[in-house]
Amino acid sequence: MQDVSTKRRGGWGHFARHYVEMLIAMAAGMLVLGAAVRGVLALTGAELSTELASVEMAFDMSVGMLVWMRIRGHGWPATLEMCASMFVPLVLLFPLLWAGVITADDLMMVEHALMLPLMFVVMLRRRSEYTHG
Repeated sequence: MQDVSTKRRGGWGHFARHYVEMLIAMAAGMLVLGAAVRGVLALTGAELSTELASVEMAFDMSVGMLVWMRIRGHGWPATLEMCASMFVPLVLLFPLLWAGVITADDLMMVEHALMLPLMFVVMLRRRSEYTHG
């Protein structure tokens, strides 16, 4: 029989594993979908604005997470909350970009820096979903 401390460690191990899986899924989404978008842009000679490039990146990462979370059996509410954590930083950062407080390069860096703790907060909100195997 497993004692409570072992169960707790295993539960948080599942939590950490899910977080790492989300990072991998985000990267896969950026690589696959981002490459497709860049290919189309190269063929057409078009360019994305800073804002559209940020939204496209958040979308690419969200698709990767959405696919993997659904494969792993997570429900729609948790999946959509996780995807939303990719877009929330943009709501905060676009006005700073437009006001000249941050640059386009700053936007991408800060966007990524905010996404990771937001994912963690979203996971804490549904802790029981992410601590069970």
